[in-house]
Amino acid sequence: MCVVRVRYAPSPTGTLHIGGARTALFNFLFARHHGGRLILRVEDTDQSRQVPDSEAQMMRGLQSLGIEWDEGPDRGGDFGPYRQSERLARHQELANRLLAEDKAYRCYCTPEELEAERKARQKEGLPPRYSGRCRFLTPDEIRQREGQPYVVRLKVPDTGETVVEDLIRGTVRFDNRVLDDFIIMKRDYTPVYNFAVVADDHDMAMTHVIRGEEHLSNTPKQLLVYQALGFQPPQFAHLPMILAPDRSKLSKRHGATSVEEYRDQGILPEALANYLLLLGWSDPNGREFLTLKEAARLFTLDRVQHTAAIYDQKKLEWMNHQYLMQLPLERVVEAVRPFITYALDNGPPLSDAVALSRERSATLVQLAESMRFLYEAPRTFEAKAVAKQFTAGVDELLEAIRDRLLTVTPWDHDHLMNAYDQLAEARQVKRAVLIHPTRLAVTGRSVGPGLFELLTLLGRDETVKRLQFAADALRTGTLATD
Repeated sequence: MCVVRVRYAPSPTGTLHIGGARTALFNFLFARHHGGRLILRVEDTDQSRQVPDSEAQMMRGLQSLGIEWDEGPDRGGDFGPYRQSERLARHQELANRLLAEDKAYRCYCTPEELEAERKARQKEGLPPRYSGRCRFLTPDEIRQREGQPYVVRLKVPDTGETVVEDLIRGTVRFDNRVLDDFIIMKRDYTPVYNFAVVADDHDMAMTHVIRGEEHLSNTPKQLLVYQALGFQPPQFAHLPMILAPDRSKLSKRHGATSVEEYRDQGILPEALANYLLLLGWSDPNGREFLTLKEAARLFTLDRVQHTAAIYDQKKLEWMNHQYLMQLPLERVVEAVRPFITYALDNGPPLSDAVALSRERSATLVQLAESMRFLYEAPRTFEAKAVAKQFTAGVDELLEAIRDRLLTVTPWDHDHLMNAYDQLAEARQVKRAVLIHPTRLAVTGRSVGPGLFELLTLLGRDETVKRLQFAADALRTGTLATD
């Protein structure tokens, strides 16, 4: 039985986006499920579209998601080279073979001639399709054009159909009459995508090609190239599109972006990988949370849906929140550090701050910001909360709370709660009348972690200092709001 070999073959034209990341993930899981190999091949033949450092960024993005490849430009293998541009001699060799076998021909038509032909067909209400006139040039006509620029076109049958047996979509048929003699080599004698990909997939012994639905229309052309070259094609599987909630094309305005930008938004790579897994695939037991190891054990293409997957930014953030809660505390502490823009010198241990704050945070950005008050005293206060909680006489109330807290020993949750209960009883008010102004005074915000937990972390000195600052600012009319 042959070893399963699949590939992820991006172009180095930008960062790793959500669609490409999902394709890479599904290939990785398929390979691991079958004990096979994942090959990373960089399709860099279009030098004009390349972005500097794109290849390295893409590799970093894949690795951050836990996707590891077995062969590639950075680690070699028995089927290299793994950059398409380094395989040009092989592409040219195969094109020359097709010319010699009369399965392809040189086309000397100029761009102007092709444009005129396209407009003429359009005027007649016909789809754009090359007429094939250079296919029928006589030997004398070819000699007369010696030295002129040309492309190489594949001879495509104009009858019958090309059938794609797709592992996800089933049988898909394409009428050969809608396919023209498409170009396989450009004027500079470099290959077009549909030719190079066939040569490379064959030479690298790919058994399966798992890719996005947008490539389905390329598949009949590639099958015709396989047929012309006498190569056995791999099995194809085309993944469903990823659409926005309104079923429009997914774009940055829907929240979808690159893997690196998700990282900058504070999305954990574990959460992003888990979310990508669910964009078109479902666990047979209905679970939503799986490690990559668990997913690899379960991953089969018959669990991939036929219809489009719907991207939901809120679902991603919800899933990220679940990971923030479930991951070991030390992992979250490590992950949030790069997002902290304030000094940690004067405050509690970061692990204590994370333990207190992660329950209310959907992203690492939110988590870092929600902990700021533990290390920096607020100098502006939430305007709506000020209007509601800092009413007449609250400066005196804050000082009364300050005085009571000076006597609390030991400084812990239960003794703080008792102190508030006693003060509330003495003033004949509900405890909430004391809690809300305290929270606003010490954090600048109206919502947050439990008051007694956060006061425990702040410590007596810092709590008293902040209560006094707010009371003084209220009394002097200098309290700033935001």
